[in-house]
Amino acid sequence: MHSKGETNSLKTGVIDFTAGCVGGVALVYVSQPMDTVKVKMQTFPELYKGLVNCTVLTFKRDGIVRGLYAGTLPAVVANVAENSVLFAAYGACQRAVGTVMHKPSIAELSTLENATAGFLAAFFSSFTLCPTELIKCKLQALRETAGTDGKRRPTISSYALASQILRTEGIAGMFRGLTSTFAREMPGYFFFFGGYEHTREFFTRPGQSKDDIGPLRTMVAGAVGGVALWTVIFPADVIKSRIQVHSMRASMTQVGLDIFRKEGVLAFYNGLLPTIVRTIPATAVLFVAYEYTKKALTKLLE
Repeated sequence: MHSKGETNSLKTGVIDFTAGCVGGVALVYVSQPMDTVKVKMQTFPELYKGLVNCTVLTFKRDGIVRGLYAGTLPAVVANVAENSVLFAAYGACQRAVGTVMHKPSIAELSTLENATAGFLAAFFSSFTLCPTELIKCKLQALRETAGTDGKRRPTISSYALASQILRTEGIAGMFRGLTSTFAREMPGYFFFFGGYEHTREFFTRPGQSKDDIGPLRTMVAGAVGGVALWTVIFPADVIKSRIQVHSMRASMTQVGLDIFRKEGVLAFYNGLLPTIVRTIPATAVLFVAYEYTKKALTKLLE
């Protein structure tokens, strides 16, 4: 027989997992065009003059579906996989941190404790994110890696690309960039959840719960968390994108030093502008979808 505590923990985990799925789907459809631009600017900085130039050229050459929304399917899979595991792990890590800090309710956790829970949760979500992000990045930069400047864009499905990688490189090939994913995700989600929870706390009036600040303030808190995440982790993301798109076998440190020597410090921030542009609405939508799906499911399953 399961104890009441175990049943409640399982129910909470399922709710967090499902709400994370809904938030992940919402995030992709809001952010995908700017994510495509970001990946192109990170991996082929010499081909584009900036955000507007890259966006216009991508739209003119490949349109919306095959251009700006390239890699949407693996992006949905990546974000659903990442966010469902991330938010389920975040809830579990919050409870674990609460136990260590002798706080019976996660509502009592400080900003630092919530940030630590986010840091730990990102370890687990990185394993689900890395293979799907690899496929997404390769599809987004398909024209550039094929060296096709003409009107005809090379095409390959997500399944065919994954099969090709598995056939030529094995399972290890699907996890290329895992170290840089850890380096990006774990510190990133420390600031992501720390920024989100601290902003929610800032908006909370005396006697009010953080869960009752309303959708608009929740969106602002999500946007703050997203901007904090990407500002901190962007150099690691540039390295990860280069490793994955170009199928590099070099270590994260070697790739980073090579970029620094050949292109300078600013190369680590290629694509930051489209990232910030996409992050503000994307993370705002992510957290509203997550929090309100969580509320609805909790009420439904009471």
